[in-house]
Amino acid sequence: MRKKWAVISIVSLAIMIPSCEKKEKAPIEKPTAVQGVKIETIKLSPVEEGYEAVGTVRSKTTSALSSKTVGNILAVHVREGDRVRTGQLLIEIDDRDSRAQLQKAQAGLREVQDAQEEIEQNIRAAESAREAAEAGKSLALVTFNRYQALLEQKSVSQQEFDEVRAKLKIAEAEADRAGRMLQALMAKKSQVLAKTDQAKADITNAQVYLGYSRILSPINGIVTSKQAEVGPLAAPGVPLLTIEDNSHYRLEVSVEDSMLKKIRFDTPVQISIDALGPQEFSAKVSEIVPASDPASRSGTVKIDLFDEKGRSAAQPVLRSGLFGKAQFPVGQKQVIRIPQKAILQDGQLVSVFIIDSSNIARLRLIKTGKQYGDQFEVLSGLNDGDRIVVEGIERVKEGDRVE
Repeated sequence: MRKKWAVISIVSLAIMIPSCEKKEKAPIEKPTAVQGVKIETIKLSPVEEGYEAVGTVRSKTTSALSSKTVGNILAVHVREGDRVRTGQLLIEIDDRDSRAQLQKAQAGLREVQDAQEEIEQNIRAAESAREAAEAGKSLALVTFNRYQALLEQKSVSQQEFDEVRAKLKIAEAEADRAGRMLQALMAKKSQVLAKTDQAKADITNAQVYLGYSRILSPINGIVTSKQAEVGPLAAPGVPLLTIEDNSHYRLEVSVEDSMLKKIRFDTPVQISIDALGPQEFSAKVSEIVPASDPASRSGTVKIDLFDEKGRSAAQPVLRSGLFGKAQFPVGQKQVIRIPQKAILQDGQLVSVFIIDSSNIARLRLIKTGKQYGDQFEVLSGLNDGDRIVVEGIERVKEGDRVE
């Protein structure tokens, strides 16, 4: 038993002796010197602070067309997507009722015109009769005055004088009757003229209703919706076509009430439309709706997407319904910005090489924000005064000495 324990002790000692020997220290590697790289000291710099609002592209002018008369649709000359011009015939509606009304009004006008011509002739005859009666009255008056003087001189008898006086009264009555007849005819003429005006108004009204059977485009634009088909009955208020002006679009965005006070008419805005890609273009605020939505506590701001000459501010051509973003300038803030070429991207990890006080390159993770041209805002990971590698980053690795 003792011999067995002795053997075990000798073996254990043999195992422990090598482990107690001193390990040789590994030689310390010197940092690799790297030349030809550019280093910059980053500093805080002012940038415009923006407020982003989202919204929808809409046409500045949209026309929903419907019939103003009742009738069956005879023809539809456009389809959705067709471009139309002002005054172009789009839809034809059965116009038989309107034509009948026009013919009736025209017949009424001819009738009153005939009556007017007849009354004009009667007036001319009445004027001649009045002139004759006035002449007879004047002659009877002169004769009466002469016979009255002769009667005073006892040159005529009383009977002769009475006959002359009776003739004067007859002449006066005839002149009075002729005058009243002329007045009656003139009053009748006024009535006929009023009927003539009414008949002309009826014709105009019938022509207007006849025009309702031909629906024309009120604007230059594009057909975005079509509900009209040949055959069905068109009625007032029932939409048939929708046309929008495809040369004047604007972005309508929802802005929080607290930010509305910082936005003014004609404020320059940076616009991006998702369907057009990542590029941005400049536009201006054209309208601020004075009422707010009580549900969302926000107001609507409309931004013209065309310049003062009416040219579209975005290419390719816009269309209604596109999603867009507007960046409003609301002040300035101090941020750290670094060149895009100074950034290393490894999957979701973003990093840069900073240079410490010993000129040793150290890899540091950062978080980036908004892009400003070829520079990115750094939200975290860097401080004002840090030095980073901005050129030749591909030649640098962790621990290198930058000279």
